[in-house]
Amino acid sequence: MLMLRKFVKCRPTTRFGLTNQRDLNVAIIGQSSFAAEVYKLLLKNGHRIVGVFTILDKGNRQDPLAAVASENNTPVFKIKSWRKGENALPEIVAQYKKVDAELNVLPFCSQFIPMEVIEHPKHKSICYHPSILPKHRGVSAINWTLMNGDKEAGFSIFWADDGLDTGPILSQKSCPVLPDDTVDSLYNRFLYPEGIKSMAEAVDMVANGTAPVIPQSTEGSSFEPSVRKKALQKVDWSRSGVDIQNFIRGLDSSPGAWTIINETEVKLYKSSIWTNETPTGEQVTVDTIQFPAIVHSNGLLITCNDGLKINIERLSVDGKMMAASNYGNADTVQETIDYTDQEKAYIPVVESIWKNILNMEIGKDTHFFQSGAGSMDVVRLIEEIKDKLKFTLKNDDVYMSPVFSDFCNTLVKRSRGSTDDNIRVEYDPVVVDVNNMKLQFAKQLFINGQFVDSESGKTLECINPADESVICSIQCASEADVDQAVIAASRAFEGEWSEMSPRDRGAILYKIADLLDKNREELATIESIDSGAVYTLALKTHIGMSIDVWKYFAGWADKIHGQTIPISHARPNRNLTFTKKEPFGVCGIITPWNYPLMMLSWKMAACLAAGNTVVMKPTEVSPLTALKFAELSVEAGFPAGVINILPGLGSEAGRAIAEHPDIRKVGFTGSTATGHAIMKASAESNLKKVSLELGGKSPLIILDDCDLDKSVRMSMGGVFFNKGENCIAAGRVFVESSIHDKFIDKVVEEVKKIKIGNPLERDTHHGPQNHKAHLEKLINYCIKAKNEGAELKIGGKRVDRPGYYFEPTVFTGVEDHMFIAQEEAFGPIMAVTKFSSSDLDAVIKRANSTDYGLSSGIFTKDISKALRFAEKIDAGTVFINTYNKTDVAAPFGGFKKSGFGKDLGEEALNEYLKTKCITVEY
Repeated sequence: MLMLRKFVKCRPTTRFGLTNQRDLNVAIIGQSSFAAEVYKLLLKNGHRIVGVFTILDKGNRQDPLAAVASENNTPVFKIKSWRKGENALPEIVAQYKKVDAELNVLPFCSQFIPMEVIEHPKHKSICYHPSILPKHRGVSAINWTLMNGDKEAGFSIFWADDGLDTGPILSQKSCPVLPDDTVDSLYNRFLYPEGIKSMAEAVDMVANGTAPVIPQSTEGSSFEPSVRKKALQKVDWSRSGVDIQNFIRGLDSSPGAWTIINETEVKLYKSSIWTNETPTGEQVTVDTIQFPAIVHSNGLLITCNDGLKINIERLSVDGKMMAASNYGNADTVQETIDYTDQEKAYIPVVESIWKNILNMEIGKDTHFFQSGAGSMDVVRLIEEIKDKLKFTLKNDDVYMSPVFSDFCNTLVKRSRGSTDDNIRVEYDPVVVDVNNMKLQFAKQLFINGQFVDSESGKTLECINPADESVICSIQCASEADVDQAVIAASRAFEGEWSEMSPRDRGAILYKIADLLDKNREELATIESIDSGAVYTLALKTHIGMSIDVWKYFAGWADKIHGQTIPISHARPNRNLTFTKKEPFGVCGIITPWNYPLMMLSWKMAACLAAGNTVVMKPTEVSPLTALKFAELSVEAGFPAGVINILPGLGSEAGRAIAEHPDIRKVGFTGSTATGHAIMKASAESNLKKVSLELGGKSPLIILDDCDLDKSVRMSMGGVFFNKGENCIAAGRVFVESSIHDKFIDKVVEEVKKIKIGNPLERDTHHGPQNHKAHLEKLINYCIKAKNEGAELKIGGKRVDRPGYYFEPTVFTGVEDHMFIAQEEAFGPIMAVTKFSSSDLDAVIKRANSTDYGLSSGIFTKDISKALRFAEKIDAGTVFINTYNKTDVAAPFGGFKKSGFGKDLGEEALNEYLKTKCITVEY
């Protein structure tokens, strides 16, 4: 890191002789990529770098500061030492003075610089230090920030004096310390990028005569020793678990905390506090701890003496880095990979990148870190790989594969889509051979990143509607399970998820979209056997639109912002008012059975993009794609607790979500009756915000000037799409009398061509209804329609075969007072009403006469009539000369008893955000 020792007598901390010049002659004394970036930014800002003073080369590898300065023909001086004993070396000082600098800039200077050099320039010297001075003076400042458990980290730019980091402060900046921060993550996220920028800003302030000189306080000051001493790196297991976690992460990734495991010295990296259930695995002995540690699929779980559990993901044994989950496994050698011709072309590119970073010839056994690379070189390597090969690697890919040949293997595997991230969740799978593939999915609740059994032990049967067979039994969530999920979601919201940048959250949303795409055939098959969806439709719509939704809202994650608002000033002062968009916290989501994965995605993607965490109850009759999604969410990198999925009954789990006092928002899609119950429970519990997408009885009006063939095709899609299990289905079709009979004839003719059958067969048009109770409801619906006088033209009964198949149905002569004209079928039943062309307003009035207002449509070539219809129809969506055309960017939601609030589009974000107004007087 840093620290200078200046020697010679003290000088007073007063403002130095500053001028208003715009640029300066600057000498940079320091090292590392940090100093190199400061050098480049100062040049960009117009300052002249008259000399660079840095360390000697390490073997054939010169310091990055020396390299970048040489490229720009700046004089470079590589100094072994500036002094001998307590005395400055005269020849070195004389060499320095010849560059005639007006200001010394010391970014990451590790050498002891004599006061003859510090004091020589007109504007003296400014220095960077990675702590909020006066706390943590000394060379290992950032390590001790973490090891001491500080909640805040930061850096100081100060005027160098003859003490050890005791000079007056020029500027300071800080950031919160996240629960799993390491030295690397703090540097990469804040200390490097903000420090580089602030060093350049400090030089500008010096140049313009505006640089402050604030004497350091002695209050709260501390000086800790260098952590380079091995004795200071050993874990003291007698301390509390929190102190141990802070100690390990404070030494990650350099120099590393060490302990004894099974009588072998081992270094520990990537530690985190473990809050999940204790996994099974091989037991090992750790130093003086009374409990055995467990090697499991996600690392090494150590139980501290106070009971706190810490998980270690990486170990270094005999200088070799390895996944902690592989500890004790003799077979840790990377697999041999046969490269394609394209993959072989990657190798010289990677070799060139390594050569430029390490400044040496690269062989297959070259070790990245043993050749002198540090943590910032890891960042540079990843960025150059991304720039030149378009692959995104992780820091761990370098740490786990530091040998050139192994690194190339890792890169090739990443290019093929392999992750090897050891973040797959463990569960007892259901395995099913169907659709020429082996399906595997969970059957438990998903809480806090783990699949667990229900507290009550109750189960639900999942029935395949195509043949009425039992697919499996799954765990059924209770009120207690909901409470545990809310606790996990609250912890995640208050911790890692909220502390993550919106852009990083968006990256995880993009990752889940990619995983859904990668597993689309498996997901579509699960959707088909669990809900009856035709496989080809499931691929295109159920899964395809889900993927699109996640990608769309991933793009919104870092674009959520408030506004500045002009208000009247409080004279003689002034006011600034601005708004912030903030997440609610824990949100509940309850979804229906017609599009299980798509409805999950419509709501959850917007909810998570807004920064909330989720407790979600999928429908009890079709929950399996939700559980597969839960599995993929772990692989995508969602922190534990962000997503919790609890299959269960609406009467218990759904009610518990609506009533829970720590859930601040509920999004629901389902029946109007259930929507009423949710609103009531939400109001009586804590007045939580609610958005409801409920029933529909969507009117579709066909005028005689339409394209008749297109109207027939679109009307049938509007009614029969997804077996009629579609919330915006055209529940009532009004056909102008002059074309009514021809329209009906064409529809009946086309209905006869619909193939009803196994939803997995590629030529099937119409699969089974979702479940038995719904099938029986449709049968009774048709009986009531006939009893009230509607004329059945085709269908209206169950298909004579195993499974919940129902014939596509057409009724004519439907009158306004009939049950079929007022209530939603939610099935493949077309209800047709004839109307006269003399009065469009009259038919619009009839269309508006239901309690619902979800969707609507009109077919006509008369744009005036179409726009009049769009203006007067009381529905949230209006289709003109099309139907069922939804898009992830277009808001979706209804009026009246069809609910309120929007899914999809930018408006969906507002359902999961609250607006805070802030006014400042100045």
